[in-house]
Amino acid sequence: MSNPILATHGLCKSFGALKATEDVSIDLRHGEIHAIIGPNGAGKSTLIQQISGALRPDAGTIELLGHDVTRLTTQARARAGLGRTFQVSALAMEDTVLENVLLGALGASGRPWRFWRSVHADKTQKETALAALERVGLADAKDQRTADLSHGQRRQLEVAVALTLTPRAFLMDEPMAGLGASGSKQMTGFLDGLRDEAPILLVEHDMDAVFALADRISVLVYGRIIATGSVDDIRNDAAVRAAYLGEDA
Repeated sequence: MSNPILATHGLCKSFGALKATEDVSIDLRHGEIHAIIGPNGAGKSTLIQQISGALRPDAGTIELLGHDVTRLTTQARARAGLGRTFQVSALAMEDTVLENVLLGALGASGRPWRFWRSVHADKTQKETALAALERVGLADAKDQRTADLSHGQRRQLEVAVALTLTPRAFLMDEPMAGLGASGSKQMTGFLDGLRDEAPILLVEHDMDAVFALADRISVLVYGRIIATGSVDDIRNDAAVRAAYLGEDA
């Protein structure tokens, strides 16, 4: 088996007496979607923040492409190949779709904002942004105001921002949040094809989407991973059913 693209080893994070993550070790392999599921308050957001660099773990390490990135900033991890989308959109709503991709790539690259004007005129940068928009199906909306996009299109736009940095792994925090049934179905199809671009570590509450997409699922409850396995493994795990899925899984 090849080495994982992304891995955590014994991640721990406490807030006072609350252990938000406790000895969490997971990995993400080539070409897969690995879903992280669990009830509200399980520690999923804390785990994502640690992997992305927004939150420093109390103990444990994070590796990306075999390199320890535990002490790197969010921007440095993005430059190293970690693409991130957010539970709550971080897009600039009054800017155009194309401007968001250019701005997002500029911010993740760590280049000073005073170079914005030159980047906006940079042909290579613009071609990269347009290619990312084409990849997510938003090329025709490049001049549209971001606030006028549908919720699902904004999710796709966030992926386009990440794609400009040629990510080696995606970290996605509830991409189905706020989507209706048709939007979730469309996003599921989109993510299914995206795994060929880079593997995806997916935090998601939409269990239909998780069961349709995931190669592996890890279940987080009270800060600890209680099970990891295939969809069938997780469906049939008595502890998982008791803690999260219920008898109708």
